[in-house]
Amino acid sequence: MANLWKQTSIMRTFFGVLVGLVACIAVYAQDYPTRPVSLIVPFAAGGPTDTLARNLAQHMSKTLKQQVIVENRAGAGGTLAANVVAKSKPDGYSVLIAHIGMATAPALYRKLPFNPLTDFEYIGQVADVPMTLISRAGLPAANYKELVTYIKANREKLNLGNAGLGAASHLCGLLFMSRIGVDIQTIPYNGTGPAMTALMGGQIDLMCDQTTNTVAPILAGRVNVFGVTSKTRVASIPYVPTLHEQGLKDFEVAVWHGLYLAKGTPKPILDKINAALVAAVTDEQFKQSLIKLGGAAVTVDRATPDSLAKHLKAEIEKWGPIIKKAGTYAD
Repeated sequence: MANLWKQTSIMRTFFGVLVGLVACIAVYAQDYPTRPVSLIVPFAAGGPTDTLARNLAQHMSKTLKQQVIVENRAGAGGTLAANVVAKSKPDGYSVLIAHIGMATAPALYRKLPFNPLTDFEYIGQVADVPMTLISRAGLPAANYKELVTYIKANREKLNLGNAGLGAASHLCGLLFMSRIGVDIQTIPYNGTGPAMTALMGGQIDLMCDQTTNTVAPILAGRVNVFGVTSKTRVASIPYVPTLHEQGLKDFEVAVWHGLYLAKGTPKPILDKINAALVAAVTDEQFKQSLIKLGGAAVTVDRATPDSLAKHLKAEIEKWGPIIKKAGTYAD
């Protein structure tokens, strides 16, 4: 009888602690956020993901009634920042914005320190951004056909810049070289901003990059543009034909972005951040700002945890075989 009483007492204590913990979490989540929230960007300032993040942070701050601060953690093709968030305290104060690289990392890295499918809570998708095939201003090619001819005749002299292993610009470049059947030297940079600076300065010849980073220099005539990678033309540069139109059939690379939190973040906090995301992607000012940059905010049905989870899984299955076939790996 004494043992039964003791066990019952222990169980009552355990459930009391558990109820108290749940109550504390509920109160904590209700007050969230009580301080600024960090939006972690896996690439250097000035790049396309950074541009999108700063725009998104401004709009999310309004809904959360707390400042959302962009924090750049460039390195290792975006995996450094992703690992920081995966290992962070699950309190909702470190939010990761990551693009297609989240889906390609498992195939690119032999020793990936996190699992995109199990180490995060999903918030939802944010935006889709097509890419453009561009070159330094002085490259002697007036259109896409002339560019391909020039590349094939000068393959040993040319180079193709990108924002680092696994970056969208790297993947687009790999696919482009595969499709035209020509390999040229690739030069990785620590982010799209530095790569674009090098292109405009003439240190590299070619690059495939997101419209959020290329529309402004294209319109200013600081780079040459040979085509866009979307199914349809981009509204901000409507005179630029798609690569599909110009003979590179079914060449389509759209860079999608999603928001992630550390695994174990309480659902009430997830719901608050998701509400801030939904408010942003349905805001007309936010949508128009993306259109000017060549991108598009997602529809509400895609700004959900379930949609991001399904899309990420499908993209991992899509890009894995392509990367393995190319034989591109990092330790």
